[in-house]
Amino acid sequence: MSNKAITFTVVFRANSLNYGEGTANISELKKFHRGDGGVYTFASRQSLRYDMVRLGNQFFDWNLDVVDKEQRVIQFKEKCTIKDSVEMDLFGYMKTKAKTGAAKRSAVARLSHAISLEPYKSDLEFLNNMGLASRINQDANLATIEQHISYYTYTVTIDLSRVGKDADVELNDEEKANRVKQFLEVTKFLNREIRGRQENLSPLFVIGGAYPIPNPFFQGRVSLGGKDQLNTPSLEDTIKTNVFGSSIEDSTNIGYVRGVFDNEDEFNRIAKTGTVDEFYENLNKKVDAYFGVSV
Repeated sequence: MSNKAITFTVVFRANSLNYGEGTANISELKKFHRGDGGVYTFASRQSLRYDMVRLGNQFFDWNLDVVDKEQRVIQFKEKCTIKDSVEMDLFGYMKTKAKTGAAKRSAVARLSHAISLEPYKSDLEFLNNMGLASRINQDANLATIEQHISYYTYTVTIDLSRVGKDADVELNDEEKANRVKQFLEVTKFLNREIRGRQENLSPLFVIGGAYPIPNPFFQGRVSLGGKDQLNTPSLEDTIKTNVFGSSIEDSTNIGYVRGVFDNEDEFNRIAKTGTVDEFYENLNKKVDAYFGVSV
C-alpha cells in the first residue's frame, strides 16, 4: 500500500501568539483549562492558516485575489477553482449561493491548534502610550496584555491523494507535488506577526513522515517531562503503532535543533534523527515519490 498521506507534529517556542476579544483595556490570550487545573494558551488553527497563506503569498506568490462579497458574504469567488488558488486546494472552501445551497471542499491539509506545553501563570504586561501623549501634553492611555512564553505544539496532516483534485478539475502531478512542497517549506519557516513582534514558529523538534492513511499519529503525544525535556515514552509507544499490519516506525523521522532539549540523546531511541532541514528533505522525497515526479 502506498504512503498517500503525510503527518508531522512540531514543537516550537514563542511568546504570546493569539489574543481573544478581551475585556475593557485588558487583552486576553486565547486559552483553556485542563482537568489538572492548569491553564494553557493556544494559537487557533485559523491563525496558523492565516500566517501560512500569508507566507505562501510572500514566498511563492500564492494568489490572494480570489475573494469577493457578491453573494452578500465574504467568501471565495464563484468562478475561482483550485486551479486558481493553492489556498482553496489545500485548505478547502465553502461558497454559498442564494436558494442553491453551497459548494464545499473539505481541507486537504488539516491543522491542529498550536497549544502551549507549559501552563500560563497569569503574567501581565502594563502598557501606555506616554511617548505619544507627552508630545501633546496629554495623559497617557493605559492597557494591560497577557503574556506567555512557552513551548507550543501543533500537528499537520495532508491527504496527498486529494491534492489538486476537485470535481472536474485535476492538476498535473508535477503541480500537485509542487504545491505540497511549497506548503512544507512554509511550515519550515513559519512565523507569526502579532502586535509589532514577529514570532518564530519554525520547528525545534518535529516528528512524522509519510503513511498509508491521513492520521495525526503524534497529535496529543508530545508533552514536557521537565524543563526543556520532552517526554519520550509516549512517542516510543506511538511509533509502535501498526497500520494494516505494518508498523509506522520505518516511515518515521525526527528532526531537531541541537542544544535545546536536555534529553536529545533519547530521540535516537524513538526514530531516525537528523536536522530539521534533513527531516523536510526526506518529506519532499516522499512527496515526489508519491506523485511520480523525478527528484
